Amino acid sequence: MIQIFYGDDRVKTEKAIKMVFGDDYEVFEGENLTLNALTSIFMGASLFSEKRKVLIKDLGENAELFKRLPDFVNTENEVILWESKLDKRTTTYKALGKSKIKTKEFKLEENVDKKLVLDVFGTAFYNGEKAVRMVEKVKNEQDPYMFFGLMVSQAVSRFERNPNGAKEKRVLKELSNIDMKMRTTSSQPWLLIQSFLLQVSSL
Repeated sequence: MIQIFYGDDRVKTEKAIKMVFGDDYEVFEGENLTLNALTSIFMGASLFSEKRKVLIKDLGENAELFKRLPDFVNTENEVILWESKLDKRTTTYKALGKSKIKTKEFKLEENVDKKLVLDVFGTAFYNGEKAVRMVEKVKNEQDPYMFFGLMVSQAVSRFERNPNGAKEKRVLKELSNIDMKMRTTSSQPWLLIQSFLLQVSSL
């Protein structure tokens, strides 16, 4: 059985995954998979049980393999694809829909003050401690993942205005590292965000 979970609300997505799998399941990064590995995931059995429980993150980033998904719709294993976004216009998605693959979107509520994020991010470039204090005052009312996403948007905008800027490149690289930590570790998102804000001025 294949299910596709997508959207920008990671907290709700993770809870949904736990509801389906419990705590015991395999995790793969879709971007790094090969066709042989993907075939093994869908067709191979576990040594300890008849069905495997497998979570694949962002297989959509691996376009060639994502196109092969319709080949595996009859898998006996339990597989969840966790996509940050899902293009419903693709022939692959339409083929999966005909196979009655379950999809579910987990979308963040629009509860983040965009002006606040702009102010915090701008402040961090010259005073990281002040930026952290600004976050401390509001973090209980804001969603950390959406807050982080808006910071990334600000960083991308700065880079687009100055594509040759060394600092802009370093900021984007550090944000990419933090994004990976949010996906793959149990670190508290607000701690990662505040740690980043303290570093910005010296990047």
